[in-house]
Amino acid sequence: MTLAYRALAALLTYPTAETQAAMPAVAEALDAEMRIPAPVRRALHRLAGELAEMDLYEAQEQFVWLFDRTRSLSLNLYEHVHGESRDRGQAMVALLELYRAKGLELSANELPDHLPVFLEFISTLPDDEAASLLGEAAHVLAAIGERLHKRESAYRAVFGALVALAADPADAEALAALNAEPDDDPADLEAMDKLWAETAVTFGPSDVGCPKAELLVKSMNANPPPPRRRAGQAA
Repeated sequence: MTLAYRALAALLTYPTAETQAAMPAVAEALDAEMRIPAPVRRALHRLAGELAEMDLYEAQEQFVWLFDRTRSLSLNLYEHVHGESRDRGQAMVALLELYRAKGLELSANELPDHLPVFLEFISTLPDDEAASLLGEAAHVLAAIGERLHKRESAYRAVFGALVALAADPADAEALAALNAEPDDDPADLEAMDKLWAETAVTFGPSDVGCPKAELLVKSMNANPPPPRRRAGQAA
């Protein structure tokens, strides 16, 4: 399943000429993944085709509008679980050490909870372990997918595929809590000014030692934060 996770990560990567050129291979890899329901595979194939053919500037603008400017669609997984609290920073340090324990080193500008990074990581794991870790994030993935569905975005197929590949279904209570959170609108400039005023999360030295996968489970299963007033991205 390595190719499927990497292909899905490619679909969630900021569009460039290189990623556009890779879309036929992405579509081929996903067409071959039988654990993804056939309707979702067809939707993924269409998305890959659209991204390959779309004007690059338009593709980039669409991506930024959805995933960078819309907090409720953030690709940073722990942002949905911990907001920008100190807990998110601690959870990311633990996740980063899990990556290192498995032999993966991130560059300085990569966030460990960024979904494409997470998918690249689990693509290196045995299938059962990868599906289990993905299952711990199923409620976050399902919530983002539902929000994209409301926007009639073709990107919703990626999240449908991820939920299908997860070992466990989304926890109903955790999903309901996420769905109860406000779905922000980047076109509301006044609201966005308030959201983007938040201080970015920072990283400090880890005092947790080398974590096991249970740390990821614990972090993903934490209660969602109260309704967020502000937003920010770690640089």
